[in-house]
Amino acid sequence: MNDRYLTIGQRRTLESLSQRIVPDAGALGEPAPSLSAAVEARLAGGDPVLARQVATLLTLFGSRATALAFGGRLGGFSSWPGEDQDRWLRQWEQSGIPLRRTVFQALRRLVLSTFYASPAAQAGIGSLGPLHKRDAVLPWEGAMRGAPSDAEPVKRIPLSAGATTDSHRHESDAWRAANVVPRSVVQGSGHTGDASVTADVCVIGSGAGGAVVAARLAERGLDVVLLEEGGYYTAADLTEDEGDMVPRLYADAGARATDDLSLSILQGRSVGGGTTINWMITLRTPDSVFDEWADEHGTEGMRGADLARYYDVVEHDVHARLVPDDAHAPHNRIILDGARALGWRARPAMINARECVRAGFCGVGCRYGAKQSTLVTYVPRALASGARLYSDARVDRIVMVERGGTAPMKRVMATVIDRATGQPRHAMTVSAPLVVLSAGAVGTAAILQRSGMGGGGVGRFLRVHPTTAIVGRYDREMYGAAGIPQSALCDEFLPGNGDGYGFWLESPALLPALASVAVPGFGAEHRAVMREFPRLSSLISLVRDGADRAHSSGGVRVDRSGRTHIDYRVSERDRPTLVKGITAAARMHFAAGAAEVLTLHSPSLRITREADVSDIARRPVGPNQLGLFSAHMNGTCRIGTDPRSSGCSPDAERHGVRGLYVVDGSLFPTAPGVNPQATIMALGHLFADRIADRARR
Repeated sequence: MNDRYLTIGQRRTLESLSQRIVPDAGALGEPAPSLSAAVEARLAGGDPVLARQVATLLTLFGSRATALAFGGRLGGFSSWPGEDQDRWLRQWEQSGIPLRRTVFQALRRLVLSTFYASPAAQAGIGSLGPLHKRDAVLPWEGAMRGAPSDAEPVKRIPLSAGATTDSHRHESDAWRAANVVPRSVVQGSGHTGDASVTADVCVIGSGAGGAVVAARLAERGLDVVLLEEGGYYTAADLTEDEGDMVPRLYADAGARATDDLSLSILQGRSVGGGTTINWMITLRTPDSVFDEWADEHGTEGMRGADLARYYDVVEHDVHARLVPDDAHAPHNRIILDGARALGWRARPAMINARECVRAGFCGVGCRYGAKQSTLVTYVPRALASGARLYSDARVDRIVMVERGGTAPMKRVMATVIDRATGQPRHAMTVSAPLVVLSAGAVGTAAILQRSGMGGGGVGRFLRVHPTTAIVGRYDREMYGAAGIPQSALCDEFLPGNGDGYGFWLESPALLPALASVAVPGFGAEHRAVMREFPRLSSLISLVRDGADRAHSSGGVRVDRSGRTHIDYRVSERDRPTLVKGITAAARMHFAAGAAEVLTLHSPSLRITREADVSDIARRPVGPNQLGLFSAHMNGTCRIGTDPRSSGCSPDAERHGVRGLYVVDGSLFPTAPGVNPQATIMALGHLFADRIADRARR
C-alpha cells in the first residue's frame, strides 16, 4: 500500500475517528506518525484484502449518503463538530442494526490496538514494559527466593547464593545455544525456487497436535515432513513487545474474528502454534466428557482411564507442575481469596513451565525458554529423530495422486510465504501416503474444503468456549501485565445444571493492547479506564458451549475465491450460562476488594457494589453487544461414526479418505469444558501410536 492507497476522504474520516476514539493521542512519539497515519501504515503491512475492507468501511462510515440515511445529516463525518461525532459513534455502537455495530467495532478496535501497541502509549498508562530490559520491581515478577526444586515450575534463587532476582536479564551460554536455528529447519527465506519433497508422513501444523504426532512418528522410524504456515522464532526473537510480536505470532496478525466481529479469535501462527502464545494452564478434560464422546459419538479407547497414561506422559514431557502458593500474582489471588470468601471451590493450577521468571508476557512468547511449548519440547524431539521442518509454508490443498489401498499417495500443495510481506514466493509440494492435518479448527476445515474433501461434519459444530472479561478496578496496585497468568481457576460452576455445561473462571495476563480492545467504549471514558491500568485486573468467564448438542452454533467455510469465513452465535441454551459467568466473576471481584467492576457490554456496565450485580442479567448479550473472544476453537471435523454429522472416524481418519488423519482440536465431538492443550497433546500420542501401528502392518 502506498501513501495514496486511502483516498483523501477516507484519510479524513480515519483522522477524525482516531481523534474521537483516543482523544488525546497526539503523536505516538517523535518522529513517529500521527495515530491515523500509524493505522494506515499498519494496514500497509498487513493483509491486502483486510486493508481494502477497512477502506470500504471508512467510505461507508464517513460518507454523506450514510449520514443522510441514518442521521438526517448533511456533510460527512469529518466535517462535524466533535460532540456530534461522539454522538454518531455512540449511535453506531448501540445500534439495533447488527451491521452498524460491526462497522463501529472494526474501526474502534483497529485504532485502539494500534495506539496501545505503541511503547510510548503504554508508558503513558503506567506499563512497565518488557521485563528483559529492566530489573524486576514487583513482588510477583522475576525469579523467587528459595531452594530450587524440580517439583515446581518457577525459578528460585538460594538465599545463600548472593544472586539477585534480575537473573532474567543475563543471557547464559545455554540460552545462546538454544537460539541457533537447527539445520533441519528450512525457513521461507531459505528457498531459492520451487521445491518438491517426499516423505512417509506429512504433518500440517506444529502446535499441540502436529508437533506431538511428528515427534512420535519420527521416533517410530517414519520419515516425517512438518509444515508450518507461520515463522520459526527462537527465544531471542521474542521481544516482549505487543506491537512487534502479535503480528508475527497470531493468525491474521491478531485480527482474526468471526465475519461480524462479534467474536475475536486468538490463535497461534508460528512454529509451536497456540502452545507458543498460550497462558500455560495444563488441565485434564473430565472423565464425564470422554464418556459423553464414547456414548454419543462412538469414540474408541478414549475414556478417561484409557487416556490417563497419555496425560501422564504429556505432563512429564512439558514439565507440568503445580504453581506454589507464594508464586500467585494479585490477579490470581482474586480467584483463590475471592472464592474462599464466597465459599466456592477454587484451586491452584498446573502450568507447563520450567524455571518460570513470572514475566507475564506468555501471550507474546516466552523469551526465557521457560514455557515448555512444543517449540522447545516436541519439535526438537521430532527434528532429533530425523524429521524435516519447513516454516513459512502455507498449505493450500491436498490432492489425491492414487486411489485405493490403505494409504494411497497424496500430494500436499503449499505456498512458501515471504515472512515480511506475506506475499507468495515459491511453490512447494510434499508427496506422502500419510497426511496428518493439525492446522487447528479453522485451518483444518478450510484445507479440507479447498481440497474438495469437505461435506458432512466438516466445517460444522464449531465450539469455542465463548469467553468474556470482567474488569475490576482496585484501590491498590494489581498490575496484571506481570506474574504468572492463569495460575488458579474456579470450577465451582462447571457442572452447570447437572449436564456438565457450565462455566469456569480464570485470570489472564492483562497486556495494554489486548486490554484496550477488550475494554468497551471510546473517547474520554475509555481513556480514563486505561489510565487506571496499574490498578486494573481481569477475570475471564469461559463457557462450555454446545448444551444443545444437536445444534451447530457456528462453522468455518471457504468461498469460491478460497478465502476463509468464520461464523458463530451463542445459542439460546448457552446464553444464560454466559450471563451467570459474568455475574459470578463480578461477585468474585467484589469479594476480593474491588472498588468497581466493568463488564464488556456496549456500553459498559459499571458497578460499584456487590448488591447491583443483578443488573448484569438485564443487559443484552447479542453480537457486538458484549465483547467475546476465544482461544479454544474446536469441533469442525469432529469424531463420529456417521459421516453426515462428523468429519473423522474413531481412528481420526477423514471419512472416505484413507491415510488422511486429523489430530487437533477440530476432532473434539463436543467442547471439552477445560483449556484443551493437554487433551490435544494426549490425543496426539494416542493417534500417533495408531497411525504408526497401521503403517507398519
